[in-house]
Amino acid sequence: MKHEIANMTVPILKDQYGRMKRKLRISVTDRCNFKCIYCMPEHPEWMKKQDLLSFEALLIFCQYMVKQGIENIRITGGEPLMRQGVVHFIRDLQALRALGLKRISMTTNAHYLVKYAEQLKQAGLDDLNISLDSLDAEQFKSLTKKELAPVLNGIDAAKKSGLPFKINCVLMKGQNDDQILPMVKWAKHHNIQLRFIEFMPLDGDQHWTDQAVVSEAEILEQLKPHYDIQLIQQQHEPARQYQLDGQYRIGIISTITHSFCGECDRIRLTAQGELYNCLFAQQGLNIKPYLLNILREQKIKQISDFNELDMQVKPYIWRKAQGYHAIQHQQARKISMHMLGG
Repeated sequence: MKHEIANMTVPILKDQYGRMKRKLRISVTDRCNFKCIYCMPEHPEWMKKQDLLSFEALLIFCQYMVKQGIENIRITGGEPLMRQGVVHFIRDLQALRALGLKRISMTTNAHYLVKYAEQLKQAGLDDLNISLDSLDAEQFKSLTKKELAPVLNGIDAAKKSGLPFKINCVLMKGQNDDQILPMVKWAKHHNIQLRFIEFMPLDGDQHWTDQAVVSEAEILEQLKPHYDIQLIQQQHEPARQYQLDGQYRIGIISTITHSFCGECDRIRLTAQGELYNCLFAQQGLNIKPYLLNILREQKIKQISDFNELDMQVKPYIWRKAQGYHAIQHQQARKISMHMLGG
């Protein structure tokens, strides 16, 4: 495998543990109108707009990645709908379906979906992940510094547009762990897919402790008195699926207590062009210069190729760590969830 990588003959993206990379997450902005305590620092230092990768450069990178076997692209932030032009970018990505791209998704806080849901559907977006951490308006404002009503209105807009979506709920002990049963009842009643996520050490101000984690076992313990629960065989997804009363499924992403790292097929790109082979990686790879060089060559009608980019990206992905539990005791990095898109 090392010989193949040295000669760049591998047509796929694979790491040293044999995991194929099929999913790319792209943060198009670090900016967000919410201040979720598990994500955003109290005093964020925003990237300068001129430092963000252009959508032209992002499209070049996506083209390269799809040719290497990436099948799913997820647009994230910050809040991606805060970046002007993101709907047009999704429309431009449609051209990559002919190269093998199968799915284009977005993660959002839903605040702007009243305005954008129908546009996203028309642009060819396949589905949404919507963050919703509480149905209690006062608690929601404490967690996000924003009102709940626009989010619920955004969810309604997504339903009306016909965009499929899942709800993601990050649980924190003493903050919103009383929402487990209300969230399940609400989602089940409205026939909405729901996933609970264990609190991960990616908060902006690095206050995370394992005592704040609401574990998968604790979630199930709260649900057991109310539902008959059956575990469903996990596929190539991060969430373990449970059937409630034989008729409704929930997912639980338990990175801390039941890591899915052994099957991880994801890589991530920040808005300013740093590639991360793992959500918890200590070092990223700055690919911006290579993308800008390709862009310059195209603009002056020179024939450009991906050789230089290839020689950087594939070895970096090959060096991906075994998983969260192998690197959890390393020194914390400065980059947080709002810059990496989850």
